[in-house]
Amino acid sequence: MYVAVKGGERAIENAHAWLAEERRGDTSVAELSIAQIREQLSLAVNRVMAEGSLFDPDLAALAIKQSRGDLIEAIFLIRAYRTTLPRFGASLPVETGDMACDRRISATFKDAPGGQVLGPTFDYTHRLLDFKLAAEGEVAPAEQGMPREEATPHITEFLQGEDVIQREPTSDAVPGDLTREPMEFPANRALRLQSLTRGDEGFILGMAYSTQRGYARNHAFVGELRIGKVAVEMEIPELGFAIEIGELELTECETVNQFQGSKTEPPQFTRGYGLVFGQSERKSIAMALVDRALRWEELGEDNLGAAAQDEEFVLSHSDNIQATGFLEHIKLPHYVDFQSELELVRKLRREAEERTAGYQEAAE
Repeated sequence: MYVAVKGGERAIENAHAWLAEERRGDTSVAELSIAQIREQLSLAVNRVMAEGSLFDPDLAALAIKQSRGDLIEAIFLIRAYRTTLPRFGASLPVETGDMACDRRISATFKDAPGGQVLGPTFDYTHRLLDFKLAAEGEVAPAEQGMPREEATPHITEFLQGEDVIQREPTSDAVPGDLTREPMEFPANRALRLQSLTRGDEGFILGMAYSTQRGYARNHAFVGELRIGKVAVEMEIPELGFAIEIGELELTECETVNQFQGSKTEPPQFTRGYGLVFGQSERKSIAMALVDRALRWEELGEDNLGAAAQDEEFVLSHSDNIQATGFLEHIKLPHYVDFQSELELVRKLRREAEERTAGYQEAAE
């Protein structure tokens, strides 16, 4: 490390001080508060929480502020902090069918049971810069609809009622925890989904896009996309029953995919699944597409050699913290390694020059 270099420790302290100065920026401009980041950069906060595996909007906003907006650095900070927290227990599986939906759409049924709720989305905007925002004026409040408080059935339940979509197997087994145990291959679907929801959004998006372009033969419809809050319950041994300890905002996506059938399964639809903290619909859709591509073996399909079908490739390279660590370590001092390689290159060049001179003498 640079500490070993003469004057290195003092240089590092100065670098930290300079970093803090750069983070603050022009002191004549008001400093961003944690509340401002949490409320006005909520999609960035959601990504940090999802890929950092910790639902805490205030801490995610603090990490974004500390990292100067570098979301991968913020995710790193959140994951590092998460390792210091005690584990009190495990919550029960959340019931997304009981979600109070702010947004709920389906691309498969026009008149979806329970209705379509457009909610807050960029989908219908013109993607033109709004210079009124630069004037720092207050935005006129819109007439807002109330979130659906009643249970909203999943679209796939109606397809399942017609027996035209594969039934998902159920199990009482406790799934593994990727945050406490290292990934092993082959991984079951529960671990794959954990890895995908923690994975880098850009990487998962690229893998999902590849499946749509033919690298996995994965033609999908968004059966349903929903965003809203769900209750989190935990069983208390002393009480003998579960109590609600809070609520989470989640984005859930179920894709419906064509399936021609196999030796053991009739022609039917199959599913891809994505579930992410906060309002993260691009990530949840991409996650569902990649999840479906990775299911080729259990569904008896052919492996077309697509990257998105390669479990080890996808899951080993989707984690942006691991990728960042491996990539950025090459900027640390490698003086000894480089000097040995430099000496080797010099030796090889001398030997090559000697051989060339020998050939010229022989020719003469």
